[in-house]
Amino acid sequence: MGSVSLKIGDGTARFKRATICSSAVNILMLFSVITTNLFALYAFTSSPDHHNQNHLQQSLHNHKNITLISQHVTLILREIDSSQKKLARMEKEILGYETIELSRPNIASELKLFLQHHQLPLGKDSKTGITEMVASVGHFCEKSTDLLTQYMTYKVSSQCPDDWSLGQKLILRGCEPLPRRRCFAKSISKVGLLSFPASLWKPVSDKIVTWSGLGCKNFDCLNSKKLSRECVGCFDLVKGYENQRYVKAKNKNDFLLDDVLALGSGGIRIGFDIGGGSGSFAARIAERNVTVVTNTLNIDAPYSEFIAARGLFPLYLSLDHRFPFYDNVFDLVHASSGLDVGGKPEKLEFLMFDIDRILRAGGLFWLDNFYCADDEKKRALTRLIERFGYKKLKWVIGGKADIITGKSEVYLSAVLQKPVRVS
Repeated sequence: MGSVSLKIGDGTARFKRATICSSAVNILMLFSVITTNLFALYAFTSSPDHHNQNHLQQSLHNHKNITLISQHVTLILREIDSSQKKLARMEKEILGYETIELSRPNIASELKLFLQHHQLPLGKDSKTGITEMVASVGHFCEKSTDLLTQYMTYKVSSQCPDDWSLGQKLILRGCEPLPRRRCFAKSISKVGLLSFPASLWKPVSDKIVTWSGLGCKNFDCLNSKKLSRECVGCFDLVKGYENQRYVKAKNKNDFLLDDVLALGSGGIRIGFDIGGGSGSFAARIAERNVTVVTNTLNIDAPYSEFIAARGLFPLYLSLDHRFPFYDNVFDLVHASSGLDVGGKPEKLEFLMFDIDRILRAGGLFWLDNFYCADDEKKRALTRLIERFGYKKLKWVIGGKADIITGKSEVYLSAVLQKPVRVS
């Protein structure tokens, strides 16, 4: 029945489809074999009264018995086939996913090749226990098969189509991770890149980033727009407020970076910035010899390339994806309003547990100017945070003019310390 890959709450999982169905099917097949043998035993051991039946009648009777057995076997095989289909439907309902049907005529040949199962040449691996290599794709890719086929249609060993925006559209639809491709990504000459740390606060040239698929074609255009609550003029590293963030407070919700770092137990060495805009948090903290990975997507702007041009580490990943880090590794996690994925409380809860997973005991979770749309939102977030038992080192709820609406809105800023949990 094959192997599939499934993207669930904690990322992408590989497993055998047969695992759920196999036990029930094996029991049913065993029952059919036993039943068939009983019928056969009955047919060939029972005989009519030899005092009243002649040889011809015995042959006719045996023929009828054989016909009856054949009919029963056919019926059993039909029941097995029907049961397998029912169990497959049950499996799909339990798991909540559908597989990509590779037999469709419009499926790209490269997608079929990528999703093939590859048997290990030496059989079962003694360390991992696996017998074959299975490609990983997000389970919601099945919902966007036409777009996925378009993405996987290209000339092998040639330049890839200029379709990064198509790939991002698939990611935003839950098709993550995307399948790998056998073509060369479009490259742009990165002339004029500065060495680190001079690169942190110098303007980035319009010529060294990709503008295809974007409304703006230069950084001046982007700086004139309100892209998000975390990015209004965030690509202007010289004239605007961006180069003052984290070192100069505009209101009581703005914590100074040095004050927060002083709260760190055991020192702050590595961190993770969620929805980090143009990377200014990572840049400012890099000046304190702290390495930060910045999570971003290129929504309306070339965030990833801009962050990389500053000599920082962009992680191209949606917040629906499980963070690709091991448990308890970060000293600091920084997040702002981008943490509120789609405004869904269930998504925020799953995301908070993943943040807690990657943050070490004693590490700091810095919630920076989280936008509270109403009192209920504020109470729900407070209740969620309190479930984790974090120590509140800083906690400020205050109003300020919203940079998107211009109205006075409520924001929450907090610095929380993860406790040591003893199981």
